[in-house]
Amino acid sequence: MTIAIRHEDKSAWERRVPLVPADLGALVAEHGIAFEIEESPTRAFAAEEFRKAGASLVAGPLQSSVVLGVKEIPAAQLQPGCAYVFFSHTIKGQPYNMAMLRRLMELGCTLIDYELIVDEAGRRTVFFGRHAGLAGMIDALWLLGRRWQHEGLETPFADMQQAIAYADVAAAKEAVAVLAQRLERHGLPETCRPLVCGFAGYGHVSRGAQEIFDLLPVTEVAPGDLPEADGLCVKTVFREEDMVERCDGAAFELQEYYDRPELYRGRFAAYLPHLTLLVNGIYWESKYPRLLSRQDLADLYDGAAPRLRLIADITCDIEGAIECTVKATDPGEPAYVFEPRTESVVDGVAGDGPVVLAVDTLPCELPVDASVDFSRALKPFVPALAAADFSAPLAESGLPPELQGATIVYQGKLTERYRYLEESI
Repeated sequence: MTIAIRHEDKSAWERRVPLVPADLGALVAEHGIAFEIEESPTRAFAAEEFRKAGASLVAGPLQSSVVLGVKEIPAAQLQPGCAYVFFSHTIKGQPYNMAMLRRLMELGCTLIDYELIVDEAGRRTVFFGRHAGLAGMIDALWLLGRRWQHEGLETPFADMQQAIAYADVAAAKEAVAVLAQRLERHGLPETCRPLVCGFAGYGHVSRGAQEIFDLLPVTEVAPGDLPEADGLCVKTVFREEDMVERCDGAAFELQEYYDRPELYRGRFAAYLPHLTLLVNGIYWESKYPRLLSRQDLADLYDGAAPRLRLIADITCDIEGAIECTVKATDPGEPAYVFEPRTESVVDGVAGDGPVVLAVDTLPCELPVDASVDFSRALKPFVPALAAADFSAPLAESGLPPELQGATIVYQGKLTERYRYLEESI
């Protein structure tokens, strides 16, 4: 069977690929899989690299019945009976993608979502999370420098650039290392000390962001010790028990929180006065308390100017865990200021409120590194995709359990695990 890799067209900034030429070439050599690659003027890897790896380049409609992508595919481009593998952003019933999901069902298609590929312990195995964190933290340091510069404060952060401006992760890390040297040599203005960065969550996204921040001269403290924190750069990591509490004052229990979140309320607002920068990397659904509400920000800004300068909402759920994330942005205009007193939004870094970084495709700012890691994780599943019998029942298709569990739609019907989406379609 031939597998196709489509041209990404959701965003002009999207340059990632699900399989890089080196891994594609190995699949051709080791398994005899044929590939067709849709030509693209924006892809981070040249067409010639794919051709040399053994793929066929096509300018017109894809002929393969199995199509790999990264982001959502426009409903008008879906073909009858095809099996599609991409990030669909549908499992929360996201309204903006329900038309696409309906069309997949009408055409008798199969949809496998990378986000749902997990191991026996339920951990995701094919993801861009680390690179979202890396790019988000690089952009946050850049924007922090711009915000302080707007306020008339000269800091070494002013020399940082956006992640997309660096050739790769190594070049970005080198720039952060230089920043660290300058901080140790020259310090920060008194009004900026200490630079306190709080990380909400401890998964792949948060760890990627911490990987960048830890290159600075950092002192780590527990959330409860923030009021006494001192140093040049201070870091704290918030876990569930730091962010919520039982409404009745009883002890926190993690599994109970997951199972019965209605018993809990948010308590994150108490930490806000101590933070310069908040990095959000948590998974959130509406059944959970918000991390940061608009009212929390209004209370924070009801008086003297607070310390908080920037919210890097890497998870980027619109009006979700961070309620002031009112829109997604892109690398061309990545940030806006949310003004709590009026709940208005001003693009850029100038305004009476925190800067909000809300790029929902952050890994595309580091397209080569992100694609290489993603491809390495996806590669083991590709032979099964090529050999699968998508005309058979799902259990008899030959797909491994990881891919069966990640199948939202099969032969035009919602699979049992995702039948709850009928209420949203």
